[in-house]
Amino acid sequence: MIMKLVLLWVLGMWSVSGIDLSRSESFLSYLDEEVTVSPGSTTTLIVPLTLIQGAASKGAVCLDGTLPGYHLHRGFGSGANSWVIHLEGGGWCNTIRTCVFRKTTRRGSSKFMEKSIIFTGILSNKAEENPDFYNWNRVRVRYCDGASFAGEGQNEANKLYFRGQRIWLAAMEELMAKGMQNANQALLSGCSAGGLASILHCDEFKNLFPETTKVKCLSDAGLFLDATNVAGGHNLRDMYEGVVTLQGVQKNLPSTCTSQKDPTSCFFPQNLVSNVKTPMFLLNAAYDAWQVDQSLIPSLADPHGLWRACKTNRSHCNSLQIQFFQVRETRYLVRE
Repeated sequence: MIMKLVLLWVLGMWSVSGIDLSRSESFLSYLDEEVTVSPGSTTTLIVPLTLIQGAASKGAVCLDGTLPGYHLHRGFGSGANSWVIHLEGGGWCNTIRTCVFRKTTRRGSSKFMEKSIIFTGILSNKAEENPDFYNWNRVRVRYCDGASFAGEGQNEANKLYFRGQRIWLAAMEELMAKGMQNANQALLSGCSAGGLASILHCDEFKNLFPETTKVKCLSDAGLFLDATNVAGGHNLRDMYEGVVTLQGVQKNLPSTCTSQKDPTSCFFPQNLVSNVKTPMFLLNAAYDAWQVDQSLIPSLADPHGLWRACKTNRSHCNSLQIQFFQVRETRYLVRE
């Protein structure tokens, strides 16, 4: 079926829930923080971590060489044969230094991952919170590679493994064996860096299933823009170039893009979505605090603090500052 993809992009305000690294540490995202288990919690759904035991033999390991993992809560009733796969986010690492740091955290090693997490939002089992997916099989795939599940390579001197693509494949293989191969409908979702991953892997996900399976994708807060900052620099592009080059991402980018653009450009969703064949939903809120702060108005680009008030509160922006945001919007993209 020919897909119509309609995208409305305005730079938005995502809530900031926690900080893994300082702003100097490779733009690590604050946007996809899992809710950890609180002592005495009785009414929440607590789901244990499962490590992919066969992953090491496939070279599918985290940055530090440990096994990757996921959290799975089984569906029931009418949702017993439906699946939601949620790819965890958490920024990227673009240099040896930042990747070495990252492997000492849950974003780079399963040694530091929570053994159990609480499922909320799209992973909740409460119909009042999650009416569409509460009784589906719900999975959160942990993010421990630093390249949106897309890297391929390693750095032996620093014992770094860039195996995001292999982690993706190992996780999908294990979940298919655990019943996902029988799905009558499946949704691939992701937030932040995981939202970018859901775009990169959307068609791969669809190809796992027979034609009779209804498959769609959802990228939540994953549409990162290749935009200039207030000083004319390209912070996000510079950082993405490091990720793509260091982690060998170019090997796994779609040829529909790389045949026309450089690999770094093909890590930006704006250059990918038009070639995605699988139905996809793109969700970004009205103002994006992370991209405003880290990409459009980073501190180094505003040494005199002229944008400080505007960056903190949009109601304090003058007309020229508002215009700056608006001209960087991606207009409606419609593909028949």
